[in-house]
Amino acid sequence: MYNLIATSTFGIESITAKELKALGYEDLKIENGKVTFEGDEMDIAIANVHLRTADRVLIKMAEFEARSFEELFQGTKGVKWHEIIPKDGVMHVVGKSVKSTLHSVPDCQSIVKKAVINSMSENYGISEFSESGPVYKIEVAILKDVVTLTIDTTGPGLHKRGYRELAGAAPLKETLAASMLLISRWRDDFELIDPFCGSGTILIEGAMIAQNIAPGSNRNFVCETWSDQMKKTFDMVREGAKKAEKNKEISLIGYDIDYRVLKVAMENAKKAGVDKYIKFQKRDFMNFSSSKKHGFIVSNPPYGERLGEREALGILYKHMGDIKRKLEGWDFNILTSIEGFEKFLNIKSTKNRKLYNGKIKCYYYQYFNNDKIKNPGDTLINELMD
Repeated sequence: MYNLIATSTFGIESITAKELKALGYEDLKIENGKVTFEGDEMDIAIANVHLRTADRVLIKMAEFEARSFEELFQGTKGVKWHEIIPKDGVMHVVGKSVKSTLHSVPDCQSIVKKAVINSMSENYGISEFSESGPVYKIEVAILKDVVTLTIDTTGPGLHKRGYRELAGAAPLKETLAASMLLISRWRDDFELIDPFCGSGTILIEGAMIAQNIAPGSNRNFVCETWSDQMKKTFDMVREGAKKAEKNKEISLIGYDIDYRVLKVAMENAKKAGVDKYIKFQKRDFMNFSSSKKHGFIVSNPPYGERLGEREALGILYKHMGDIKRKLEGWDFNILTSIEGFEKFLNIKSTKNRKLYNGKIKCYYYQYFNNDKIKNPGDTLINELMD
């Protein structure tokens, strides 16, 4: 069994933990930016293939205090690296240091690499390593003089679903889009609209959730290159995920004023295999209306770049408030970096939480008014609501 870490963006850790619980994992430890749990090779595959909100899955090799390079070297050398890394493994070391005595990251990386090779040399009985085989990315992370050594099993981040080759200037990460949906109370028997859909990420993630499409079912992971058995394990997990997919009727609608952007969204939805579930339309939000009594808006509207003047943005958000008052039975879930968002709408949110869209600090404002949500359905979202 391994100590595993599912890393996540600040503010999303509890959602990632609920995902892991829904997958059957217990004894979870939630910390800033990560959730720790135990598992074997099968669990590494399950977490990578199924987690929607995590950034990557790491194997935790060791944790110890170090205030000198000697302590860092000895602590790293004592780890049984040979139990995971073969003789020909490529040992790629990356690092970060926050509020620690050992603040020079390049020096820390160099020390760790030397210690890993020293440990491997003693256990394999050889002094030189070809590093011509699979890649093992080792991270040395030092926080307040506590060193955490990990090996990455994921490779390119878990937000790389494989369907979005094209995106706008400041795209919403797939993992954040999924988090927005899982934090909302949306159920797939209610209409979901993104009136500023851009490249379609929120709606594509919504369709994947509703149809139980595993986010990692159409991509590969670095640890699959480690052994034939690991590759077979991932193939088994992907095969099981494919069999569990659904094909239910859902109503997802995306609007945008830019038809070129909509074409990108349509192409992304097609690559994700969910284009038949989403309707994309060229439409200005200033003309938005709906005859339905109940529904959900989940969106990441412009921060100002596309609309230009802040005055125009204020008009847009004020109009959003007017629409919210008209659509009393609708839930609104809006991610924005604009300060004073609630003042523009002139409506106080039911909840709001701080989230990060890349390095941009945002707030997720939620307006709960949908009284029919008391009858949960069978989507992952409802499991996470319990």
